[in-house]
Amino acid sequence: MIATLPIIIVLIALVIFITFFMVKQQTAAIIERFGRFQSIRQSGLQVKIPFVDRVAGKVSLKIQQLDVIIETKTLDDVFVKLKVSVQYKVIRDKVYDAFYKLDYPHDQITSFVFDVVRAEVPKMKLDDVFVKKDDIAIAVKRELQEYMTEYGYDIIKTLVTDIDPDAQVKAAMNRINAADREKTAAQFEGDAQRILIVERAKAEAESKRLQGQGIADQRREIARGLEESVEVLNKVGINSQEASALIVVTQHYDTLQSIGQETNSNLILLPNSPQAGSQMLNDMVASFTASNQIGEAMKNAKSKKKNNE
Repeated sequence: MIATLPIIIVLIALVIFITFFMVKQQTAAIIERFGRFQSIRQSGLQVKIPFVDRVAGKVSLKIQQLDVIIETKTLDDVFVKLKVSVQYKVIRDKVYDAFYKLDYPHDQITSFVFDVVRAEVPKMKLDDVFVKKDDIAIAVKRELQEYMTEYGYDIIKTLVTDIDPDAQVKAAMNRINAADREKTAAQFEGDAQRILIVERAKAEAESKRLQGQGIADQRREIARGLEESVEVLNKVGINSQEASALIVVTQHYDTLQSIGQETNSNLILLPNSPQAGSQMLNDMVASFTASNQIGEAMKNAKSKKKNNE
């Protein structure tokens, strides 16, 4: 009797071990009796008949994610790889269908994603694939939801998480983008250069106008000063011809004095002898006097002709 006691204790412990079992949170356990479905047990401490019932399997009720990578061709004959992420879970009230009706849910979901993506993407150009990726995801979710609900699965969301064209296509797209940006930059630079040239031309025109106005004012003031000088000389008994000659001589020497004040200037006087210089001035005065006399004679002749008429 004492020898069989340990055996009895071991048997009792074994029976207790196979009678009670734990089901984790967000998990459902499938109980079969002699190979036939018996019940579904939820989370917590559960009991089954030893050697009669068995746990056929456990189904997770958590949200799961399956990433599917598909390579397909767009409408403009560009091969592109898409990564579609499908988030799904087992419906709590349809654990039986999820466990018994569908053996490999990942394979089924993958097949449907391939079918839908390869039906939608060939209708779009590459640029539209990037813009309308949400439409692709919605189409995948709609098809999967309609089919997988029958097998106890709820499709929470589908996302197109990556779009990867061929490397050469990406390089070409980058070159096109870079060329377009360079074109835009060149246009802006051209506009800026044109505005700069126009503004510079306007400034130069304004400068020339002001310079011309200044020269005109200068000449007007010089003429007014000469007129006043002649009037002053006439008052002291010097006639107009002598006054004009005197002003010319005075301006000549003022010019020579102004040139001599410059340290880096070179002055050449032709002729270079004092007698020649005096003769030149006398010739200038005589020439100026003769011009005045001729002008006075022409003026008198014109007046006589007018009186005779």
